[in-house]
Amino acid sequence: MSMQLDWSNEQEKVDIPEAWIARLEQLLQLAAEAEGLSSGEVALTFVDNEEIHRLNRDYRGIDRPTDVLSFAMQDEGEEETDIHFDEESEGAASLVTDMLGDIIISAERAREQSEEYGHSLEREIGFLFVHGFLHLLGYDHQDDNSEQVMTVKQEAVLAAAGLSR
Repeated sequence: MSMQLDWSNEQEKVDIPEAWIARLEQLLQLAAEAEGLSSGEVALTFVDNEEIHRLNRDYRGIDRPTDVLSFAMQDEGEEETDIHFDEESEGAASLVTDMLGDIIISAERAREQSEEYGHSLEREIGFLFVHGFLHLLGYDHQDDNSEQVMTVKQEAVLAAAGLSR
């Protein structure tokens, strides 16, 4: 089983082409492989600045818009699995990793940042997605060392997908 991406677009200000979703699925596979994960599911939602502002305020207590939010389904150290029966394997049970969590990206803010940083919107959305995915796995950037770890991991995945700066 591979990683699964479930996505939705709840904003109208930025066009998200289907080809970009295929790129995000590729990024998910590359990032998961780099972290030693072979299965799981990530939900991705594109919103506008107003909605991400509301979510940031309501869930993080920060009263301003941001570019990406991640909501992990499992706390560190908790590992939940579902048992699924595969008809082809004559009822043998296989363990399938549950949902890893949700990534919310402000497509509007991503567009603003791509212009500010001078790279494509596709690259910016890819960066935000990988960044959010690493947060789902427990990575953070609260200090210089942890920020450097995340930066190296993000750039390696983006480079492998052809989305370097």
